Amino acid sequence: MSTETKTDGIKLSSEAAEKVASLLAQEGRDDLSLRVAVQPGGCSGLRYQLYFDDRSLDGDTVMTYGNVKVVTDKMSTPYLMGATIDFVDTIEKQGFTIDNPNAGGSCACGDSFN
Repeated sequence: MSTETKTDGIKLSSEAAEKVASLLAQEGRDDLSLRVAVQPGGCSGLRYQLYFDDRSLDGDTVMTYGNVKVVTDKMSTPYLMGATIDFVDTIEKQGFTIDNPNAGGSCACGDSFN
């Protein structure tokens, strides 16, 4: 796995960047960014949200990986500093994964943390 070397924000693996670029191409829009947010909820207290967004919010942090923009809002950014987003495609699992060094613990599904 090769990742971009940035320590001040989210890292997006090359596999994840390729998958996001592919999904954006399917959408047929070039004005969308991948927004990664942290919301209250989930079995561990906080949960991740990944979705395409065309908004630009005050205080957003924007990281660029090729043609892919990854955006986090100012509340979520501290929780996601140094986190790595990867895309896995195996027999057991397909989808995006988040490896977050800021998480004190997580639930079994991997979608929420504390």
